[in-house]
Amino acid sequence: MTLSIDRRSLLLTGTLGIGAFAVPGFGWAATVAAAKGFTHSVASGEPSADSMLLWTRYIPADGGQAELKVELSPNADFTKVIEGEPMITGPWRDHTVKIVVAGLAPATRYFYRFVAPDGSFSPVGRTRTLPAGDVSAFKAAIFSCSNMPFGYFNAYGHAADRDDIDLAIHLGDYFYEYKTGGYAPPGGAVGGRWPEPAGEAIHLADYRLRYASYRADPDLQRLHQMKPMILQWDDHESANDSWEGGAQNHQPKEEGPWNRRRDAAMQAYREWLPVSETPWSTYEIGDLATLFRTETRLLGRTEQPDLAPLFRSEDPETALRKFRDGAWMDPGATMMGSEQEAWLANAMAKSVKRGKRWQVVGFGTIMGETRTPPEAASWIGNDASARTRAYVQSGLMASKVGLPMNFDNWGGYPAARARFLKSAQDMGSELIVISGDSHNAWAYDLGHDGKPAGVEFAGQSVTSPGFEAATVVDPKVVAKGLAGFNPELKWCDTSNRGYMTLSLTPDRATNEWLFCDTVLKKSDRVTLGHSATVTRGAKVMNG
Repeated sequence: MTLSIDRRSLLLTGTLGIGAFAVPGFGWAATVAAAKGFTHSVASGEPSADSMLLWTRYIPADGGQAELKVELSPNADFTKVIEGEPMITGPWRDHTVKIVVAGLAPATRYFYRFVAPDGSFSPVGRTRTLPAGDVSAFKAAIFSCSNMPFGYFNAYGHAADRDDIDLAIHLGDYFYEYKTGGYAPPGGAVGGRWPEPAGEAIHLADYRLRYASYRADPDLQRLHQMKPMILQWDDHESANDSWEGGAQNHQPKEEGPWNRRRDAAMQAYREWLPVSETPWSTYEIGDLATLFRTETRLLGRTEQPDLAPLFRSEDPETALRKFRDGAWMDPGATMMGSEQEAWLANAMAKSVKRGKRWQVVGFGTIMGETRTPPEAASWIGNDASARTRAYVQSGLMASKVGLPMNFDNWGGYPAARARFLKSAQDMGSELIVISGDSHNAWAYDLGHDGKPAGVEFAGQSVTSPGFEAATVVDPKVVAKGLAGFNPELKWCDTSNRGYMTLSLTPDRATNEWLFCDTVLKKSDRVTLGHSATVTRGAKVMNG
């Protein structure tokens, strides 16, 4: 085999073996199995004003254990070095390394690298601690839903090269668990970007190899290498539509107990990403804001409502109304579980009492109320699949009685949603919700009991297809119909991929939806699709 690799990929990864992953048709699994040394560059995460978690992966020549050190420096030439405690790694944790270094200065850029037992160095990463005290401005880049077969991770590459981004946030669906061809373009993966393993990720070895495939992407590597990242999982890091006791894409008879699969997914996630072991946490951005990382999938979520039997009943409309007035409002149905609900309410209240200007809460799925408008039937073509037709028809029937289009997001948990929003209102929070999952872009004014509670900025996917994959009309028609029918929804886009940036100042928060010109080929062209601003105290978007 003749392998060609561009200079940029080689420089980014620091090793030929990893740059090779970017080449279509290269032997992914064989490369991972044979890789030695620093196989997946470096990453940083879990930032605070005085500490940072640093990550790498290192396999010694004998494939056994190894003890690594990490060095930080405010200078690119490492003339002044801060050393972290060493760590021993090995095959029991897939040779990954996570070291937390404390005693750092706030709002400071650091260069860092790992040192192997043989004296070799990892690629050099850059990171930045969170600010402390008075903070006049802060900007985060926000991502979700990265499906490798659907295209190139141009959004990651664009954000990695920006100097004005203080932090990257990933809200879930970092990868997808499906087998080859299970969720991919009809004509096959763009650029031959099939991740390993070829089968569905079910066991620990599968999830590890899937991370190895995704983490070998040059744009994703560069984003991790250049920016600290806060991550939380959604469903596809385990299985589609997962909840505490199972998932839509899990069949116990063929695939074994759900808890075994869930635990494997969680273990690989914590091995391969720069994350802590805690399922939820807070991050203080000086006196400007508190960012809240939540967990809304695997540890406390009750099963999503299943409306299929209602649609098959003799009188679907009556059945839907009964569900709407009964089971749908069950206060026991929760996204987070009572422990996390109490933690989040208390932590947000502390942030408000301390005078933090904003409370930014990251959820995996959308909270804003969204129903299917009557004209949606005209959005799909005559050749639409039976699945698409059924989805639209069920959405129309649900909408007719006031039910939402999606029960896998907060639309399936109205009592829990009401508790959260009422709590935010009662404490006087300046609430900003950020979310992903839908593959499309949305801006909502969130309300409860007829009063404003905050705003939500929901991001489009990095590559995963949105409504445009199933509709035949102009996307502007779809957006107009959705926004005109849903009072909380102020704007949406259903046809572009990319990422968001959230810019905070003491008096206002501005969110930008940035659209990549394509994901079908490598490109660094990105345009501003929309911008929305909320002024402190208003709790609704301007304009």
